[in-house]
Amino acid sequence: MSLFAFAGALETGFLFSLVALGVYLSFRVLAFPDLTVDGSFPLGAAVAVAAIVKGVDPFVATAGAAAAGAFAGSVTAFLSVRLRIMNLLAGILTMVALFSINLRIMGRPNLPLQGNDSVFDRFGRLGDFGLWNNVILLGLVAVGAKLLVDWFLRTEIGLALRASGENPAMAEAQGVNNSAMVYLGIAISNALVALAGALFAQAQGVADVSMGVGTIVTGLAALIIGEALFRRKTVFLGTLGCIAGGLAYRLFVAATLSLGFIQAQDLNLVTAVIVAAAVVMSQSQRLGIAKGLLSRLFSPRIGDRANAASE
Repeated sequence: MSLFAFAGALETGFLFSLVALGVYLSFRVLAFPDLTVDGSFPLGAAVAVAAIVKGVDPFVATAGAAAAGAFAGSVTAFLSVRLRIMNLLAGILTMVALFSINLRIMGRPNLPLQGNDSVFDRFGRLGDFGLWNNVILLGLVAVGAKLLVDWFLRTEIGLALRASGENPAMAEAQGVNNSAMVYLGIAISNALVALAGALFAQAQGVADVSMGVGTIVTGLAALIIGEALFRRKTVFLGTLGCIAGGLAYRLFVAATLSLGFIQAQDLNLVTAVIVAAAVVMSQSQRLGIAKGLLSRLFSPRIGDRANAASE
């Protein structure tokens, strides 16, 4: 693997660690299977690039993209909470609607930056980072997002969000508004995904309406790989696993592609194999833990029964 490919893998890994953080909030914290991310990722790209082309500051445009993602998540939450539509279907409906909305925002299927400054150009003026300019900035953003998520999930509202996802009935008995928690959690989740889309488009220099295809699969791959790497179920390790999983996934893909016998069109196949392997690894770890617990619980009893029988 060349140094350029290695830097590109790190760059994309940090980008999709933001997606994994969003998926972590929806799938793991809220237990809400949200497919909106396949639409909110290109939504963030479309809003950011369209705003930058019109002369908006790239940092303001990126923040606006994250806000647009939060709004998209709120629409999914509205469909689920108020209209009583199944969670999975609510995400699919929003994702399908966002395809047309993204076309409206850009005015065409793809929209280049057309030589306008991006956040990476502004950051590069702070120092001569060369090949590592995008990697450093995205690494700082990913780590910063991880620390913010850690802090938020330890606040009173964050604890209520976790309780609502873990046991809605018990949380409601303690005075937690489960509907409000769904709105908040899905909005933050899609804001992170839209932020990733905005940064991805600025790194590539173009926003495309189809760039969100498979985003949910990539986010889940990073999340599951991270969970396989870190067994303990704490918030800190859970969010750290999102970053580690995103990096490990992209480095593995880059290494696989560099071998030559796998081409770029085989990327979806490679992703499916990686996710399946990570799931099997995670299940085997859980099975080993369960066997250990059972042996500790029942082996003394079995020994006592054997001694009683011998007497």
